[in-house]
Amino acid sequence: MKSHQTAQTMKAATAAKKLGVYLPATPAEFQQGAVSRAELNQLQADPPEWLRELRRNGPHPRPVVAAKLGVSIAGLARGGITEALTTDEIEALKQEQPEWLEKERATQAEVRKEAARLKARDAERAEQDDEPHS
Repeated sequence: MKSHQTAQTMKAATAAKKLGVYLPATPAEFQQGAVSRAELNQLQADPPEWLRELRRNGPHPRPVVAAKLGVSIAGLARGGITEALTTDEIEALKQEQPEWLEKERATQAEVRKEAARLKARDAERAEQDDEPHS
Protein backbone atom coordinates (compact mmCIF):
# COMPACT_ATOMS: atom_id res chain seq x y z
CA MET A 1 0.00 0.00 0.00
CA LYS A 2 1.44 3.29 -1.10
CA SER A 3 0.85 6.47 0.81
CA HIS A 4 1.23 9.63 -1.14
CA GLN A 5 1.15 12.94 0.56
CA THR A 6 -1.51 15.32 -0.61
CA ALA A 7 -0.74 18.98 -0.32
CA GLN A 8 -2.77 20.61 2.42
CA THR A 9 -4.41 23.75 1.16
CA MET A 10 -6.18 26.59 2.90
CA LYS A 11 -8.58 29.24 1.78
CA ALA A 12 -7.12 32.57 0.77
CA ALA A 13 -8.77 34.19 3.82
CA THR A 14 -6.91 31.82 6.15
CA ALA A 15 -3.61 32.41 4.35
CA ALA A 16 -4.15 36.19 4.50
CA LYS A 17 -4.78 35.95 8.24
CA LYS A 18 -1.59 33.92 8.73
CA LEU A 19 0.34 36.47 6.65
CA GLY A 20 -1.16 39.37 8.62
CA VAL A 21 -2.64 41.11 5.57
CA TYR A 22 -6.07 42.43 4.62
CA LEU A 23 -7.56 39.96 2.10
CA PRO A 24 -9.46 42.51 -0.07
CA ALA A 25 -6.16 44.34 -0.66
CA THR A 26 -4.38 41.25 -2.00
CA PRO A 27 -4.12 40.50 -5.74
CA ALA A 28 -7.19 38.87 -7.33
CA GLU A 29 -5.30 35.65 -8.14
CA PHE A 30 -4.40 35.29 -4.44
CA GLN A 31 -8.00 35.96 -3.32
CA GLN A 32 -9.48 33.44 -5.75
CA GLY A 33 -7.08 30.57 -5.19
CA ALA A 34 -6.27 28.07 -2.51
CA VAL A 35 -2.86 28.28 -0.84
CA SER A 36 -0.80 25.21 0.01
CA ARG A 37 1.39 24.99 3.10
CA ALA A 38 4.45 25.08 0.85
CA GLU A 39 3.18 28.22 -0.90
CA LEU A 40 2.44 29.88 2.45
CA ASN A 41 5.94 29.02 3.69
CA GLN A 42 7.39 30.44 0.46
CA LEU A 43 5.37 33.66 0.85
CA GLN A 44 6.61 34.01 4.44
CA ALA A 45 10.23 33.21 3.59
CA ASP A 46 10.48 35.32 0.43
CA PRO A 47 7.53 37.73 0.25
CA PRO A 48 6.73 39.09 -3.21
CA GLU A 49 6.59 42.87 -3.68
CA TRP A 50 2.79 43.06 -3.26
CA LEU A 51 3.05 41.36 0.13
CA ARG A 52 5.94 43.56 1.29
CA GLU A 53 4.00 46.64 0.17
CA LEU A 54 0.84 45.54 2.04
CA ARG A 55 2.80 44.83 5.22
CA ARG A 56 4.56 48.18 4.96
CA ASN A 57 1.66 50.49 4.00
CA GLY A 58 -1.56 48.52 4.46
CA PRO A 59 -4.44 48.59 4.51
CA HIS A 60 -3.95 46.43 7.59
CA PRO A 61 -6.52 44.03 9.08
CA ARG A 62 -7.99 44.93 12.48
CA PRO A 63 -5.71 42.61 14.53
CA VAL A 64 -2.66 44.35 13.02
CA VAL A 65 -4.21 47.81 13.52
CA ALA A 66 -4.98 46.95 17.16
CA ALA A 67 -1.42 45.73 17.74
CA LYS A 68 0.12 48.82 16.12
CA LEU A 69 -2.06 51.08 18.30
CA GLY A 70 -1.48 49.04 21.47
CA VAL A 71 -5.17 48.27 22.05
CA SER A 72 -7.47 45.27 21.82
CA ILE A 73 -9.69 44.53 18.82
CA ALA A 74 -12.70 45.23 21.05
CA GLY A 75 -11.07 48.54 21.99
CA LEU A 76 -10.85 49.43 18.31
CA ALA A 77 -14.56 48.75 17.92
CA ARG A 78 -15.36 50.85 20.99
CA GLY A 79 -13.32 53.62 19.38
CA GLY A 80 -15.39 53.35 16.20
CA ILE A 81 -12.67 51.72 14.10
CA THR A 82 -14.28 48.84 12.21
CA GLU A 83 -12.40 48.93 8.90
CA ALA A 84 -8.86 48.24 7.81
CA LEU A 85 -6.49 51.21 8.15
CA THR A 86 -3.35 52.17 6.26
CA THR A 87 -0.05 52.79 8.00
CA ASP A 88 -0.52 56.54 7.44
CA GLU A 89 -3.99 56.44 9.06
CA ILE A 90 -2.58 54.55 12.05
CA GLU A 91 0.25 57.07 12.42
CA ALA A 92 -2.27 59.95 12.22
CA LEU A 93 -4.29 58.36 15.05
CA LYS A 94 -1.13 58.02 17.14
CA GLN A 95 -0.38 61.71 16.57
CA GLU A 96 -3.95 62.85 17.34
CA GLN A 97 -4.17 60.72 20.51
CA PRO A 98 -7.99 60.80 20.64
CA GLU A 99 -9.49 60.26 24.07
CA TRP A 100 -10.76 56.77 23.22
CA LEU A 101 -7.23 55.68 22.19
CA GLU A 102 -5.68 56.90 25.44
CA LYS A 103 -8.40 55.14 27.43
CA GLU A 104 -8.05 51.87 25.50
CA ARG A 105 -4.26 51.91 25.80
CA ALA A 106 -4.61 52.36 29.58
CA THR A 107 -7.10 49.49 29.69
CA GLN A 108 -4.76 47.28 27.66
CA ALA A 109 -1.85 48.14 29.97
CA GLU A 110 -3.95 47.09 32.99
CA VAL A 111 -4.89 43.83 31.27
CA ARG A 112 -1.21 43.07 30.57
CA LYS A 113 -0.24 43.96 34.15
CA GLU A 114 -2.91 41.65 35.55
CA ALA A 115 -1.88 38.83 33.19
CA ALA A 116 1.73 39.20 34.35
CA ARG A 117 0.63 39.17 38.00
CA LEU A 118 -1.38 35.97 37.48
CA LYS A 119 1.48 34.33 35.62
CA ALA A 120 3.89 35.14 38.46
CA ARG A 121 1.39 33.88 41.04
CA ASP A 122 0.89 30.62 39.14
CA ALA A 123 4.65 30.14 38.74
CA GLU A 124 5.11 30.67 42.49
CA ARG A 125 2.38 28.14 43.26
CA ALA A 126 3.92 25.60 40.88
CA GLU A 127 7.29 26.11 42.54
CA GLN A 128 5.76 25.54 45.98
CA ASP A 129 4.06 22.36 44.74
CA ASP A 130 7.42 21.05 43.52
CA GLU A 131 9.11 21.52 46.90
CA PRO A 132 9.38 18.35 49.00
CA HIS A 133 7.21 18.42 52.09
CA SER A 134 8.69 17.30 55.42
